[in-house]
Amino acid sequence: MTQTVGDVTREIERYAVLSTPAGDELQDLVELVAQVCEVPSAAINIVTRDQQHQIATAGFDPAVCRREDSMCAAVIAEREPVVVPDASIDERFAANPFVSGPIGNVRFYASAPLVTPDGTTLGRLCVFDDQPRDLNDNQRRALVTLSRQVMDVLELRYRSRELQRSLDELAAARDELRRSNHHLALFAGQVSHDLRSPLTAILATTELLATEPAVETDADLHSMVGLVNQAGQRMNRMIEEMLGYALEGGQLSVKETPLEHVVSLVLTDLRPAIDQSRAEIVVADLPVVLADADMLYSVVLNLLTNALKFARPGVVPRVEVSAERTGDSWRVTVADNGVGIPPERRAEMFTLYARATDDVEGHGIGLSTTRRLVEAHGGRVGADSSTAGGAAVWFELPAQV
Repeated sequence: MTQTVGDVTREIERYAVLSTPAGDELQDLVELVAQVCEVPSAAINIVTRDQQHQIATAGFDPAVCRREDSMCAAVIAEREPVVVPDASIDERFAANPFVSGPIGNVRFYASAPLVTPDGTTLGRLCVFDDQPRDLNDNQRRALVTLSRQVMDVLELRYRSRELQRSLDELAAARDELRRSNHHLALFAGQVSHDLRSPLTAILATTELLATEPAVETDADLHSMVGLVNQAGQRMNRMIEEMLGYALEGGQLSVKETPLEHVVSLVLTDLRPAIDQSRAEIVVADLPVVLADADMLYSVVLNLLTNALKFARPGVVPRVEVSAERTGDSWRVTVADNGVGIPPERRAEMFTLYARATDDVEGHGIGLSTTRRLVEAHGGRVGADSSTAGGAAVWFELPAQV
């Protein structure tokens, strides 16, 4: 594989070989290779665009020289070990200043490449002497093995730095999450307080109305007041659940919950909107799921409200609620014949403040809340096109064991 100067530069920077100390591991390896090869001098040489850096040495002090003076740079492209018994008679090295005298009087030279896992050569592990000599087969193998050990040390250091960086990022994310949860708890407490006041007034008023003679003697009126009171009680439980969920860090009260009952309650609370739009609601057989009943009510309420809200102009809404088993989960789908959701925006619609259209009033919170509640149950949400051309929004919850 052909490598460019840019490739080498990036890899040298990634491994931080020139910006961090060699450390004991590399120093031990360079001293070991000198002993095994029975030479007085050895070095780990990193070759850059214009220099050679000796990052660890045995028998002399590390130094930096020009690339054109480097013996390792002359054979940097070699992927096999290079062994030169007498450099003074080798045409590659005879005129090199490390051999001919200006810098040194090297005679014996041997090296093996330092190659990264992706095939980039950073430099070479070399041994040398001012006397001609050779390496036996075991020494040649040891030179190659130790050059790989040098790269293993560099790779381990790189992975360790990356791991530490990830741990630091996780720690920062954890601290931010704690801060966010704290503010969420404060916000939930404030919202709960603000909602309870008018809700308490509504409940008190319905209870008072229920005792009025005109209401007590009119069956339809008495039933209507009762429905308002029941809806208010459910809303009160939802507020309590939401507050508890925020304060307790997401603890749900999960139990076997008949989905049919939850849908029935939602339809009762949405009856005025259903009657006003003359919507047709079709509910298939629904299973028992493992869920927090009040949170599940909020999920179904959001989806059915959206199905009614985003109707096509001049078209009577038709909404179908169905469920099917998929492995260990139940997939519940609310399909409508409304304006639908463009395919490219379906994932975005489950993020906070995202809205399908500006033609319908809303804040873009419902589907985001739905996603968070479903994911808190260990499930997931999504959206497709319905057979009627509208939206088919679905969520999955664990099936009954």
